[in-house]
Amino acid sequence: MRRLKLPVTIHQARLGPVEFKVIRPAVPPVRAVLLDRDRYLDAYLDQDAAYLTGGLWLLAASSPRSLVHLPMRCNRAPAHGRPEAGSRQLDLVLLHHSLQFAPARWKALRARLGPGRPQTVTLTVPAPAPAGGSPADDGARHHRENRDLFHQHLHSETLFMTGSAKVFRATAPRLLDVARHGPGYVAAHPGHPHFCTEFHSTGGVLGAAREIHVEYCDRWSPHG
Repeated sequence: MRRLKLPVTIHQARLGPVEFKVIRPAVPPVRAVLLDRDRYLDAYLDQDAAYLTGGLWLLAASSPRSLVHLPMRCNRAPAHGRPEAGSRQLDLVLLHHSLQFAPARWKALRARLGPGRPQTVTLTVPAPAPAGGSPADDGARHHRENRDLFHQHLHSETLFMTGSAKVFRATAPRLLDVARHGPGYVAAHPGHPHFCTEFHSTGGVLGAAREIHVEYCDRWSPHG
């Protein structure tokens, strides 16, 4: 298995009697956008942002007592992915379901975060899961009490992706594949330079959550 080093900042902030730990990338990505399209979500990432997002996915799997925050709602969108009327750009927070954090408290917590403490974490990148799966696996994923599904909440211009360590770890390779294979695919297919991954409603990883389309993008404005 491969190792991935991820520079982050660790933030501690208190809301009432409870202290929360928030982890952010040391250098937030500039070429990364998450769009709320109402019925679904669109993400556009360059290679560095895709590696970073995949790393944060793995970090969320191994940090069940932390909120992993990817600030990007103020980034400039690529030309072909501009917000439409009624859509909006979002930040992203990844968290374990056992933390039971109320998204309505996020705005107050975010306002209390200071510069943070720098740290480099080393993550183990899992091998991609084989396509398909046994019927037993599929049945377990769709069991009504199963927690190995993503659930989403939207609050304070932020998408909260709540899940288990298992589902974060299992889906992180999808984002890392965008980073690894997106640039080569786009260069080899100039007529149709579209490389993406999807969190689809039939994919067995979404519970109370909208579909997410994640696209590699290498064409950004000079200022974005």
